[in-house]
Amino acid sequence: MSSDAQEASEDRRKYEFRKVIEELKDFEGSGTQLVTIYIPEDKQISDVVAHVTQEHSEASNIKSKQTRTNVQDALTSIKDRLRYYDTYPPENGMVIFSGAVDSGGGRTEMVTKTLESPPNPVQSFRYHCDSAFLTEPLEHMLADSGLFGLIVLDRREANVGWLKGKRVEPVKSASSLVPGKQRKGGQSAQRFARLRLEAIDNFYQEVAGMANDLFVPERHELDGILVGGPSPTKDEFLDGDYLHHELRDKVLGKFDVAYTDESGLKDLVDAGSEALSDQEIVEDKRHMEEFFENLHTGEEATYGFQQTRRNLIMGSVDRLLISEDLRSDVVVYECPNGHEEFEVVDSRHSTPDHECSECGEEAAVEEREDVIEHLMAIAEQRGTDTKFISTDFEKGEQLLDAFGGVAGILRYSTGV
Repeated sequence: MSSDAQEASEDRRKYEFRKVIEELKDFEGSGTQLVTIYIPEDKQISDVVAHVTQEHSEASNIKSKQTRTNVQDALTSIKDRLRYYDTYPPENGMVIFSGAVDSGGGRTEMVTKTLESPPNPVQSFRYHCDSAFLTEPLEHMLADSGLFGLIVLDRREANVGWLKGKRVEPVKSASSLVPGKQRKGGQSAQRFARLRLEAIDNFYQEVAGMANDLFVPERHELDGILVGGPSPTKDEFLDGDYLHHELRDKVLGKFDVAYTDESGLKDLVDAGSEALSDQEIVEDKRHMEEFFENLHTGEEATYGFQQTRRNLIMGSVDRLLISEDLRSDVVVYECPNGHEEFEVVDSRHSTPDHECSECGEEAAVEEREDVIEHLMAIAEQRGTDTKFISTDFEKGEQLLDAFGGVAGILRYSTGV
């Protein structure tokens, strides 16, 4: 499999996992009756079955009859699922969720889901029984990769934060007491200059202290540090060896940025894009900038479900751009005269009635499915790459809000 195809397959798998996790997080059980089991790839299935059997036996001591029955039913369902596996779980392990979830009106529904081969290996065997499924370990696996420290400063203020995958997170800020260049009356020029240098030195130490407190505990996971600000501030800060010695080697570069407030952290990520060339947020921005350039200067761009779908079917889409936060379904309708039409609806909403735009007849629902799955299936058939775009930057937000979460960069203009 090519690296692009492998990346697309990995993106799709992450999306499918994310969808299941969102669904699981919405489930609630009355009492501690929802069972979650994390199974690493080196754990023998027979050992897991033995553990589940033991838990089933111990569940007979639960005082509440309803909870006891629900827990035992969940464990029986898990044992049934485990029969489909041989000696060991799949690569990276597996996670099984089972339990009686509230379905409204005082009723419950038994749900059992198995997630095989998560993005990262399951680290240890874990049995968990609670009123909610345990999804946090899986969510951590799906978190964007890459951890970078960000520092922006001038002689007035400083901000320190993280770049976690695609997310810029401001954490700490400081304001300086450095006096302006004009001295007050009665002070000699030399004394004023000395006091000013002392104030600058104290401020740099304060900024370094914030950075050290934040970055040193994470130094083994830290992929690098970017420092931004005007010259000569950032140069003085780095040349003065204020940072902890284990952080100095992590500095990827210093970059000119105009602002040193929280927005300056985002400007720093933009300015340091070359140093961050392997990071997803930079890739996302590159795709969106190319899309907007094509949109403004030519016709090799498409957006919206209907137009993008038509271009996909024609095989003209080079890259399908989908917002990570898109949560919609596509409903396929067919009228009595054989006209097929599509309507995109919020995944949380019921299926609306539809009148055929061609003949005015009432159309019947033929199918309803996740809009991303629908478009990705066409893209795979046509050899089109799919890119999931974060909403953590302006153009990513525009993809979701202004273009319906769906767009495409075309191989050639189609007029559609």
